[in-house]
Amino acid sequence: MKNWNPRKTIVASEDMAPEHRLNRTLSWPHLIALGVGAIVGTGILTLIGVGAAKAGPAVILSFAIAGLICACAALAYAEMATMIPASGSAYTYSYVVIGELVAWVIGWSLILEYSLVVSAVAVGWAGYASPLLQAWIGFSAELAAGPHAGGIVNLPAIFIIAVIAGLLILGTKESATLNALLVLVKVVALIVFVAVALPYFHAANFEPFSPYGFPKSGPDGAEVGVMAAAAIIFFAFYGFDAIATAAEETKNPARDLSIGIVGSMLVCVFIYMAVAAAAIGAISYTRFANSPEPLALILRELGQGGAATFLGVSAVIALPTVILAFFYGQSRIFFVMARDRLLPPSLARVSSRGSPVRITLFTAVVVGAIAGFFPLDEIAALANAGTLTAFIGVAVCMLIMRRREPDAPRKFRTPLAWPVGIFAILGCLYLLYSLPSQTQKFFLVAHVIGLAIYFAYGRRRSVAGAQDAARAA
Repeated sequence: MKNWNPRKTIVASEDMAPEHRLNRTLSWPHLIALGVGAIVGTGILTLIGVGAAKAGPAVILSFAIAGLICACAALAYAEMATMIPASGSAYTYSYVVIGELVAWVIGWSLILEYSLVVSAVAVGWAGYASPLLQAWIGFSAELAAGPHAGGIVNLPAIFIIAVIAGLLILGTKESATLNALLVLVKVVALIVFVAVALPYFHAANFEPFSPYGFPKSGPDGAEVGVMAAAAIIFFAFYGFDAIATAAEETKNPARDLSIGIVGSMLVCVFIYMAVAAAAIGAISYTRFANSPEPLALILRELGQGGAATFLGVSAVIALPTVILAFFYGQSRIFFVMARDRLLPPSLARVSSRGSPVRITLFTAVVVGAIAGFFPLDEIAALANAGTLTAFIGVAVCMLIMRRREPDAPRKFRTPLAWPVGIFAILGCLYLLYSLPSQTQKFFLVAHVIGLAIYFAYGRRRSVAGAQDAARAA
C-alpha cells in the first residue's frame, strides 16, 4: 500500500535528465534585482490607494505590520533556501520536510499566488498605460478595461503578459539582466515622487489617523480597518519568495539565495515607508483612495503634471519587472511539480536554451484570461491567501528542521528562530482572517478543486510515491 504522505528526496541537478535540467546562470545581484523588481511594484504604485480607502492615513501602520510579518517569513525562507537549494520554493521545502499531501496544498497555493499576482500586476500596469495610450493614440477605453469597469476586455494587460512570456522563453539570464535595468528605472521614479511630494507635506493630512479602527470591521458589513488594509497590501511586500524558486539556476545558492532574499526585503521596506509617508502627507487620502494610478494622481493634484507623466511612463516601463519575477516563479513551480509527476510530466521539458517553454506558454494563457476580465482588488486579495498559506508552510518547515536536525549545516541561520517563526505563523493566520470573507470562500473552493486534481491524478503518479513504494517492497 502506498504511503499516504511520502517525502521527497532531493536529486542533484547534475543527476537529472538533460531535458529536466535548468541552467545555472544567476548570481546575487540578479537575485536582489529579481526580488526588488517583484516587491516594488503594483503594491506601492497602485494598491496604496486601495489600502488608504480601507485604513485612511493609518495605511502606513498597515504597511509596517505587513512588512514585519513578511520580514519574519523572509528569514525563514532564507534558512530553508540554503538548506534545500532546489527549485520549487515553499512547495519543495514542505515536500522534503513534511510530505506530499502538504506539499500539494502549498504548491497549489503558490500556483494561485503567482498566477493571480501576474494578472493583478498586469491590470495595475494597464491602469498606468491606458491613460497614456488614450492620450497619445486615442486607444479605445472599452478595450482597456474588463467587464467589471464597463469595458469589454483589458487588452493592454493581456499584451504585457504576452511580452513577458516571450522574454522568459528567450532565456533566464537575458531576462534577469533586462530586469535589473528596469528595476533601476522604477526606483528612480519613486525617488523622484518622494522628492517632488515632500515639499507639500502637511501633518494635518494624517488626522484622523485611524478613522476605521484596527481590526477588520466597519459599518454595514464594510471590511475596513488597519488589518483589513494590511491583508490587501500584504501583496505589496512579497516577491522575495520568487527568489527561492531560482535555486537551481543560481551559481552559488548557499551564499547568493540568503543575500538576495534578505537584501531585497531591506531595500524595499525602506522605499515603501518613504513613499507612503510622502503620499499621505501631500494630499488627503480621500482624494487618491481606490485610484488605479494613485501616485501619478497625487502629482497632478499638486500641479506637477510633468512629474506625473514621468512617473506614469516609468511605471509603464518598469512595472513589467514585477510580472517577470512572478511569471518566472509561476513557471518554475509548475515545472517542478510536473517534474515530480504531480502534474503531466510533458510540461517539465526545457528548450535548447534551458527555458521551460511549454509551461511558460500554458501559464501565459491562464494569467492572460484572468487579467483581461477581473478587477485588481479581487485578484490581489485571492493572491494574498495563497501566499500566506505558503509562508506559514515555510515557517513550520524551519521550526520542524530546528527540532528534527538541529545540527544540520545551515549557510544562513535565522536569528531567534522560534520567536521569529511563531510570529510569522500567527501573523499570517491573522492576515488570512482579515481578508475579505468572499476571498476566504473562493480560496477554500480553489483548494477543494486542487485536492480533487491531486487525488485523481497526482497521488497515483508522483515520483516520491513510486520511490517510497519501491523502498517498502
